[in-house]
Amino acid sequence: MAIGGFTWNRRQESRNLRRADRLFDIIQILRSASGPVTADQIAERLEVTVRTIYRDIVTLQASRVPIEGAAGIGYVLRSGFDMPPLMFSSDETEALLVGMSLLRRTSDQGLHRAAQSILAKVEAVLPSDRVGSLDKRPFFVCDYGAEPSPLTDLAEIRKTIRESKKLEIDYQDANGQVTTRIIWPIAVAYYVEVELVCAWCELREDFRHFRVDRIDRLEFLKESFADSGRHLIDEWMAATNGRQPSLS
Repeated sequence: MAIGGFTWNRRQESRNLRRADRLFDIIQILRSASGPVTADQIAERLEVTVRTIYRDIVTLQASRVPIEGAAGIGYVLRSGFDMPPLMFSSDETEALLVGMSLLRRTSDQGLHRAAQSILAKVEAVLPSDRVGSLDKRPFFVCDYGAEPSPLTDLAEIRKTIRESKKLEIDYQDANGQVTTRIIWPIAVAYYVEVELVCAWCELREDFRHFRVDRIDRLEFLKESFADSGRHLIDEWMAATNGRQPSLS
């Protein structure tokens, strides 16, 4: 029951975070619109039901966000509304900018998109006298990094890790030998030149680190390893003594 309770709380927290993001996105959609936006349009953009949007609008209005309108007509955000400014120091703002820029050095297109979304949200809530600093950055981050793989979508692999689902891959080792493996992915390791998928390998019956650029084929399986995988990260850390995965 303790494990079940922990799992429920984690899912509940995840749902709360998703809803908080969605409420923020609704405000941003209305803020940037030139006229009324219907619940159907918002629902389509955020990939949720219209009923969910109606509930979210009520929640925002109850929180004194000045949203006006009605179902079937559309909604507008009354001019003059501003969200409370984020109190980032200059160093904290630059840390965010450098971190988001460094993500461009990975081949994870999903993280690239997420980084742009984060920067847009930060810009939306920064005090007006600080927004200019986003455009005049006193640093430069080189774009050189891992080449995107045409076969491997890291965003989908990260989703598979969150859902504890197995993958089937055709993997080419350093000697050019190709083997078919069923793996239990537990983490992604990001290096400048390549990314690794850290996983339990059914073929080798041990933990292995698979270079993304050597995966020749990838299939997302429906089979879950959630029951066996609850403590897999801890076992992997113990097996590697907490060392970073090797690129070999």
